Amino acid sequence: MDDNRSAWDERAIIHLRDTGGFYGVDRFRAGQDTLLPIVDKEIGNVRGKRLVHLQCHIGVDVLCLARRGAVASGLDFSPESIAGARSLSNEIGVPANFVCGNVYDAAILLNEKFDIVYVSWGSLNWLPEVWRWGEVVAALLSPGGYLYLVEQHPSVSTLKEIDGGLHPYYSWRTSPDHPVLTEATTTYSGDQTKLAHRYQHEWEHPLSDIIGALMAAGLRLDYFNEHELLPWQRFSMMISAGPGLFRMPDWHARMPLSFSLRASKV
Repeated sequence: MDDNRSAWDERAIIHLRDTGGFYGVDRFRAGQDTLLPIVDKEIGNVRGKRLVHLQCHIGVDVLCLARRGAVASGLDFSPESIAGARSLSNEIGVPANFVCGNVYDAAILLNEKFDIVYVSWGSLNWLPEVWRWGEVVAALLSPGGYLYLVEQHPSVSTLKEIDGGLHPYYSWRTSPDHPVLTEATTTYSGDQTKLAHRYQHEWEHPLSDIIGALMAAGLRLDYFNEHELLPWQRFSMMISAGPGLFRMPDWHARMPLSFSLRASKV
């Protein structure tokens, strides 16, 4: 976790510059709502709702939701990410509460209940224990509140692109003490700045564990959807599916690339 925090501190500084426009920071500054269409369609009316975005990174989604009228908070374990999010909030004059800390400590750090817990794209793979995460989500929700989760499909995480094709390569499930070690010389946003912290530790969680963790924590699954879209080009063969989204090419078999769900506290 310490290695990952250092890596995300470095990446946060690069992502706030957003030279390639991946995070839409300049568009957001100009007043554009940069939430992706899947989230826009599914998250529901947030006006007046107490909402927290767990693992919020540089806070752009938090501030988009605050602009929509949410009483919004964001939590992330990277001090640079939270500093950047606070700076952006002050710059555009949209208030939000940003807290720095480990997601497993969120209930203590935030010390309030929420109508909506929001978890988005590329979050669960940084958590060693998904069952413990489910307990945290349940502890944060008020009765009648719900989790909205949108994430890369776990089946995609098992594949590697080799010689122009996709092949099973990675384990579908990893234990907390045996993460997958990944290396990158640049960040995924398109910025070509060379990274000092190239290594990160990731964990794979199957759908059965993700949904099971929420049900075990007492939440009710309201819906589960699969999507043929991702907001990053996971494989080089993927093609644009509109602003900020990618899909498999027409010649390739159709496959789910992401999923979303809503789970309520009854």
